[in-house]
Amino acid sequence: MGAIELELRCPKNVNGIAADPQPDWSIDNLLSELDSIYQKQNVAPDFPLPFTKTQPIQLGASRENSHCARRFEMHVSDESDSDDDCKEEADYSSIVSGRRFACDELYMSDDSDDGCQLMEKVGLAEGALHELIDEFQLTLSEEVRSKISSLESHLVYENEDFASSTTKIDKHRELQRERERKFDLQYQRTIAEALDNHLTAVQRDHEHISQLEERKIRDDAAREEAKRKEKFLQEEKLRQERNKAEEEVRLKAEKAKAAAIEEAEKKAAEEAASKRAAEVLKDSAQSASNSAFDANKEVQSSGKNLIRASENALKLEKQRRQIYGELSAENRSFKESANQDYNRHGNIIGRQIKTISATVENVRTRAEELVKLISDPRLPQSISIQLFAEKMVSYCTNQRSSNAIFATSRVIVMVTSKIPLAMDILIAELNRVCIYTVPKHIAYSQEVYRTKDAYFKAIGYTEENGSIGSTDDYIERLSSYMRLYGALVQTEVPGFQNLHGLKEGWSWLARFLNSVPANLYTAVALDSFLEMAGYALYRRYRNQFEKLVGIVARDFLNALKEGGSESRSTKLSKVKMSIRNYIESNQFKKEPEGLQLRGHLESNDFF
Repeated sequence: MGAIELELRCPKNVNGIAADPQPDWSIDNLLSELDSIYQKQNVAPDFPLPFTKTQPIQLGASRENSHCARRFEMHVSDESDSDDDCKEEADYSSIVSGRRFACDELYMSDDSDDGCQLMEKVGLAEGALHELIDEFQLTLSEEVRSKISSLESHLVYENEDFASSTTKIDKHRELQRERERKFDLQYQRTIAEALDNHLTAVQRDHEHISQLEERKIRDDAAREEAKRKEKFLQEEKLRQERNKAEEEVRLKAEKAKAAAIEEAEKKAAEEAASKRAAEVLKDSAQSASNSAFDANKEVQSSGKNLIRASENALKLEKQRRQIYGELSAENRSFKESANQDYNRHGNIIGRQIKTISATVENVRTRAEELVKLISDPRLPQSISIQLFAEKMVSYCTNQRSSNAIFATSRVIVMVTSKIPLAMDILIAELNRVCIYTVPKHIAYSQEVYRTKDAYFKAIGYTEENGSIGSTDDYIERLSSYMRLYGALVQTEVPGFQNLHGLKEGWSWLARFLNSVPANLYTAVALDSFLEMAGYALYRRYRNQFEKLVGIVARDFLNALKEGGSESRSTKLSKVKMSIRNYIESNQFKKEPEGLQLRGHLESNDFF
């Protein structure tokens, strides 16, 4: 006979808690189990709900009613040992639904090892005892379930509280990050403002220093100009006094001779007239070689306002021209008194100048050789100085390379620092061949210049085979002279003093923009000068130079008007575009090519 499976009439699961499989626990076992649950959960019970009995126990009921009222379902397996029964029941379920029995004489007992068995009929006391035990077990089970439910609720609350705390911590951390981000942004803004204020203060200090330097330069120039003017006035006064004394002596002598004989006076007058005619012829020949100076005298004597230049520039030009004239007169007297050919000495100086190259060693060697040639005691130094100035200016008219011009300007500075008079003569020679190195401009006047050729000769055009050179040739030579002048004023050689340095270049640029009109010739002169000297002027004067460059872009370029022949208009457009590109691309902030000398010749790399 098969086993009998019994099922409890109470639900197997109440609120997620399964029925206890061993309902006969003792109190001690139950308490120890609760303590272990508390220790695992690491919580203390809050307020456990007390177990309340919903229905009282009725002990007075009859044993029959008590046993018959409690019924149970019993599922009986119909399996048998015989094969026939198994075959007959193969198409049906092996488990047959339980049937309901009335237990009047029997009760359940769990003492048997084989499981649940039917008990025999018991007395009233024993039934009551079983009732109490069942009731106690149910009560205890309900308390356990209540405790477990409370623990689960507390655990859910703790989990929710932990999640809420975690969320709050995350929000607090995000707020802290946001505050730190705002603080960093404010700190960076404060640093940027402080840096901007510092840079503004530094710029203001630089501007103040530049203004002080400019004022000092103007004061030095004014003092130098005053000294030169005073010296010139003294020399002029001495010359006038000497001329007056000579005139008085001459008048006394003439009166004495006039009192003697009248015929001798007439004869002397005729001889003096013939002598003056010879001097006039000699002076006309001299004026042919110095056409530019004579043209300026003619313009000034005409009373016409044809020369456009500043007063200081004209005074300096006059002083240099006077020094140059005195040296030329001295050299003529030397040549007339000594039957010596100085052309050979000039050729030697010219060869030294032509071998200048853009290397440190070559520049030093050429400068030393030229100083020795100019200081040669066998020849008058004035002649050597004039030959040096003429050969140097003539050499630069054939140079197109910036390297060669910068190297030549270094040689000039090194030579003239040892022989200061050579710088005055060189600048005077440049003023003679190129009026824009003064700077000054001569306007055309039909009343003063009978022909256009006479005007062109006055401003520096050359004459070849009885005809005036072309405008292209004149512009090319004008650019060469201005490039040499621009390279010279910006040259600085350690250990040597530039007697015509950056302050002279700054004065030239200011006088040029204030006095000289805008045309093709002046535009070429300005473009060539800025190309060579703009970088050094910017490094020295910074904001002040940028202001002058702004004046060039705003006023000078706008004043350039294209007109005339097509060729002249094309040249003007080209030089105008060159100046505009120079300013807009800030080329004055870049070091010009060839400014720094090489350490050795490139040909040495092949050996």
